Amino acid sequence: MSDSGDSDFGVSMSSIAPESAASNSQPIALSDVSPQDKPWDKHRSFADRVEGFYAGSEFNGYSSRIHYCSELLEFGLAPTEHDTLKLKLRSARFCRLRHCPVCQWRRSLMWKAKAYKVLPKIVEAYPSHRWLFLTLTQKNAPIVELRETLKQMNRGYQRLVQLKAFPGEGWLRSTEVTRGRDGSAHPHFHCLLLVQRSYFGKKYIRQDEWVEMWRKCMRLDYNPVLDVQAVKQGSKPMELVPELLKYCTKESDLVADREWFLELTRQMHKMRAVATGGVLKEYLKELEEEPEDLIGNDDQSEMDDKTSVYFSWRRKEKMYRLSP
Repeated sequence: MSDSGDSDFGVSMSSIAPESAASNSQPIALSDVSPQDKPWDKHRSFADRVEGFYAGSEFNGYSSRIHYCSELLEFGLAPTEHDTLKLKLRSARFCRLRHCPVCQWRRSLMWKAKAYKVLPKIVEAYPSHRWLFLTLTQKNAPIVELRETLKQMNRGYQRLVQLKAFPGEGWLRSTEVTRGRDGSAHPHFHCLLLVQRSYFGKKYIRQDEWVEMWRKCMRLDYNPVLDVQAVKQGSKPMELVPELLKYCTKESDLVADREWFLELTRQMHKMRAVATGGVLKEYLKELEEEPEDLIGNDDQSEMDDKTSVYFSWRRKEKMYRLSP
């Protein structure tokens, strides 16, 4: 699985052997053995802060679930083309909460892996088509109105795709919510549209025309901020996947303010983060669902079945260390 968060860094058995850990005052850190796995420390550290926000609230049960999420990571060892070994995540316990930073990260990685696998098939099926990257916004809303605002944006988007002038034969849309400086919520859509090549001739829609279309579909009394960019001819849509399928809410926003975060949890409950439509729906419909696998079981066969190494979360140090 590409872009999985697992490491291709060469690992020597001696560096993670028990006697190596015993010779030091502390067991070796995961980030020292495999620098490319350092994101585990960052995301799990944010998860501790989210756990604290949920503690004592109406979501106290979420706090307990995040506490035990990814506490212990089991890695297998897989060979690389350079005759060394790499760590591949074999098992871990995940809480699967929407706003758990670890699970949000893993979910994004699984969505990206699926998109990277499917998009080349779409390019092959529609070789003469081109791609547009469209970002749709509206004014910030109070966080307590986020749910209703997203519903309005969803309705506005449905009106947009039903317009005769809408050029997308298929589309992938993701929702992102960021926190305004004043504590408001800034929801916006990132959209990847598949369009005919003729769009760039007589059917071309200027930026100001896109703004007017979105304004009417949203029934706004102002011109909303909108950005539309054509993917350069010859470029692949895979280059936009990281922007399209990133986290719904940045981790720094999740932990900026407890009350804002708790309200975000209420407002986003069971709201869909990814949607597809048109001719792309059949290809990408799996992206609309919660990934069953947050590990990457499609490449488990590469690993040595006999060898596992374990790293446990050290809360005070904010890092994973080799577990005896």
